Amino acid sequence: MTERVLHTFESRFLQIVDESGNADDESLMHSISDDLIKKAFESIVMARTFNGRALNLQREGRIGTYASLYGQEASQIGSALAIEKDDWVVPSFREMGVYLTLGYPIWLLLRYWAGDERGMKVPEGLNILPVCVPVGSQIPHATGVAWAMKLKGHNTAAVCYFGDGGSSRGDFHEALNMAGVFKLPAVFICQNNQWAISVPRKRQTAAETISQRAFSYGFDGIQVDGNDVFAVYKATRDALEKARRGEGPTLIECFTYRLDDHTTADDASRYRSAEEVEEWKKKEPLIRLRLLMEKRGLWTQGYEDDVTEKARVLVDEAIIKAEEYPPPEPRDIILYTNAEPTPRQLKELDRLGWTR
Repeated sequence: MTERVLHTFESRFLQIVDESGNADDESLMHSISDDLIKKAFESIVMARTFNGRALNLQREGRIGTYASLYGQEASQIGSALAIEKDDWVVPSFREMGVYLTLGYPIWLLLRYWAGDERGMKVPEGLNILPVCVPVGSQIPHATGVAWAMKLKGHNTAAVCYFGDGGSSRGDFHEALNMAGVFKLPAVFICQNNQWAISVPRKRQTAAETISQRAFSYGFDGIQVDGNDVFAVYKATRDALEKARRGEGPTLIECFTYRLDDHTTADDASRYRSAEEVEEWKKKEPLIRLRLLMEKRGLWTQGYEDDVTEKARVLVDEAIIKAEEYPPPEPRDIILYTNAEPTPRQLKELDRLGWTR
């Protein structure tokens, strides 16, 4: 009998800035300018301002069910800052920080959450797909986008977002397997926020990390501190550069925490302890970023107050614009269901007295 080791792998973890705002390895910060640090801070403040307003609007009945991103801002914004204009982004339903960082109009996001699908009519110049609510179903789309890029010879990549719950879906395994087989320019970002609604991370997989699953599909995986915006930025930038070189996909696991309920339709206190949440609040992204900036002379209370006020004004102006926008035409329900209306749909239009 012959027995030998065929292959081994390393499970890597990346952190650049710790919870005290210290950069353990300054060499990793050399490529991160003061302007980028400020951009990250301002983007997190904007995302958090939008998030807070959206939660208030939902409680007032002015938008529908909403998925908060509180606690996950670094995972979204750190990765979005590394994405280039020609790359394509495939989100799930919680990536408002990605949309905002890439320049998606705030008022359109609010229209979407108010139930108006026209909010997902993506403006020209933004390569981002619409919000995808069915868990994990967007992951194969990202593989398809990446495959198209490769076939067309584009020097670009597809970036896909999903949660730890999404990594338990068959869509995840099928998409990553195909991406590995065809060596596609894709970056898969799992925001492991520890809870798939009420199911804890430990019930998702017996593997020590989600990132190590990449090795079974023949490409690299890395776990990063998902509350460290610069660790996420570096991991995403490296993965995108690798994808553009034709060296295949990467799976990035952002180890973070969902500080709010799964959505406004959820009550997380029924399945997780207040003590757990409070412990994670001490690790949230804005605290350590503020500490880092203060040590580098980039932060003052006046600066933060100014950034916060500007974000508040922009979001409040967007709320007014979104709520003043004319409602959709009821006939659009029929006209935009198919590429061309069927005979039955045309009869329905006539019966309802709606113009074709």
